[in-house]
Amino acid sequence: MSEKPGQGPDPASWAALRHHGDAELVPGALDFAVNVRGSGPPGWLRDRLAARLADLGGYPGVDDDEAALSAVAARHGVGRDRVLLLGGASEGFHLLAAHAARNLLRAAVVHPSFTEPELELRRAGVPVERVLLPVPFDLDPGLVPEEADLVVVGNPTNPTSVAHPRSAVAALCRPGRVTVVDEAFCDILADEAAHTLAGADLPGLVVLRSLTKTWALAGLRVGYAVGDPSVLADLAAHRPHWPLGTLQLEAIRACVGPAADPELQTARAQVVSERDAMVRALDAAGIEVAVPPSAPFVLVRTPAGIDPVAFRTGLVRRGIVTRRCDTFPGLDATYLRLAVRPGTMVDELAGAWLGEVAARTGRAAAGKQEGERP
Repeated sequence: MSEKPGQGPDPASWAALRHHGDAELVPGALDFAVNVRGSGPPGWLRDRLAARLADLGGYPGVDDDEAALSAVAARHGVGRDRVLLLGGASEGFHLLAAHAARNLLRAAVVHPSFTEPELELRRAGVPVERVLLPVPFDLDPGLVPEEADLVVVGNPTNPTSVAHPRSAVAALCRPGRVTVVDEAFCDILADEAAHTLAGADLPGLVVLRSLTKTWALAGLRVGYAVGDPSVLADLAAHRPHWPLGTLQLEAIRACVGPAADPELQTARAQVVSERDAMVRALDAAGIEVAVPPSAPFVLVRTPAGIDPVAFRTGLVRRGIVTRRCDTFPGLDATYLRLAVRPGTMVDELAGAWLGEVAARTGRAAAGKQEGERP
């Protein structure tokens, strides 16, 4: 299903597109809302960044930039002209929206998905058509309008946790079209090669990668783009001088370099183990998992017959924060996104969930009985 340009939100309602998981956080509550792995970067990465603090009195050096470019190029087997270093994937969406506006492109954004790309496109005045995937949210390239000059799709998709086969995403690419693939969580997939297009030589392809999620660097803002050199050259031509700082460049070099590989493999295995255990615990507690998850987060449904907004608020009172999903086009308030967390946290989530269900069904039953009294 598609929403034609003009059918989307007006500027007054753009706040919903700008809503992200960090807005849900409450001091002292367990965080299932933010998809950052761990509470901070691993020790070796902290030490490597700390070693560069003495260099902050000078401007970022050409050597640092070249080293980071070379590290990303080597990671994906491409030339350095196919790499653009970014201050987080969000900067890439901003640059691409400006590119679309300059070139009078017509955009299609595949939803449900991360909302920042659509917001940036709309703010730049680019016409946007929404492509709404039905449950189970699998990508059908045939749903994307042929006239779209720029297409945005997530893989794996936030918040559904669906990972699309690389062949399905590649089918979107064609001459004259810019295809933007948000692969912010692809590096943590155990079967990354089956899904990623990073390094593929396809016309107009731009793959955006974030390093903030897997390496717990959300406060540093680091990422990169890999893709069509002509598109990346246009993006780079409209940036200020020194777009990334010394610590950002060092973080990119560290996280994509071979020294990080052993920990990345461990992290992938940990995510699979914790996610599988989490899904089993959710099933045991009667919590509906909307679709089988592939990423480090799980899409669930609130209990039928209970006000979903009141239920989510009740979880907060019980010390559990989740990511609301009614701000994602194609989803409503009955959906919640849960970041994958260790078993003890999941046990507390399940306990709070069951307690809130019992409290709300009890209130409903009591209200019904009250209404039936003569």
